[in-house]
Amino acid sequence: MNKFLDNIDNQIEFNQGKNIFLDNEISLSFIDNTIKAISNIDELSTDQEDFLIDYSTDKAMEEFCRINQYYTFNSQAKSDLRNIYRDLFNEIKIKVCPLKTIEKNHYHNLRQWLEKTNPFSNKIYANVNIIPAACSEYSAELQTDILKIDTQAIMEPVLDIGCGKQGTLVNYLLKSGLIVNGIDRLTISDNNLINSDWLEFNYGIEKWGTIISNLGFSNHFKHHNLREDGNYIEYAKKFIDILKSLKIGGSFHYAPDLPFIEPYLDRQQYKIDKHDIGNFDFKTTVIKRLK
Repeated sequence: MNKFLDNIDNQIEFNQGKNIFLDNEISLSFIDNTIKAISNIDELSTDQEDFLIDYSTDKAMEEFCRINQYYTFNSQAKSDLRNIYRDLFNEIKIKVCPLKTIEKNHYHNLRQWLEKTNPFSNKIYANVNIIPAACSEYSAELQTDILKIDTQAIMEPVLDIGCGKQGTLVNYLLKSGLIVNGIDRLTISDNNLINSDWLEFNYGIEKWGTIISNLGFSNHFKHHNLREDGNYIEYAKKFIDILKSLKIGGSFHYAPDLPFIEPYLDRQQYKIDKHDIGNFDFKTTVIKRLK
């Protein structure tokens, strides 16, 4: 199995930096090791094949998010992507057409899937080189400073929205003895980290003492608010859901701030504090639920 996993990693690495919307000499293709692995695919059991399909799906999602952190993939999109890889494995097994045809069909299917799930992708990447939109997992110390988190006074339980693949801040707060969970579309679910899209996650009602999100939810909300085809309505609804999920006295710490929606909150119900972040033109917002 390890050789198949290594091959998937190498295949994705080989195509990094190539534009799926271009049909020219730098179009995506299978590498020699992929072709060799394909010849042995019949050795796999059904469970092994399912595992590799899931692995391929997750790695492809991770790569698309590396290219552009603003790509949005809900559970239906992930299911559709898994079906694309399921079809790829089936076509390879039954060998009804030449490998080059399978290769071409696969990348065509990926392109259609990306255009369907994120229509803006074709507009911004048509006939241009791919430059990844930076998305980093910052140190816990930097995040607590930016978000104005006092680990000695923070209300529990804590939820980190967009905690990152490694859950850096979640693990830091756990070591401080706090009850904390994190959600992220790229993380692997365990006791404290939950693999979930933040627009689909059920935050509950009066459940969390503190919710935090550094360059996560609000950053994407801001991005969608500025886009003509942005999903700003769903983000606005989820923003309210997040506030309702706070306990009385609980708070939502996030950066960047959201000046286009914050002034419309009921000041009898929410207290809003703003904090400068160095010389940046955006701020940290801390919203405390009063009642």
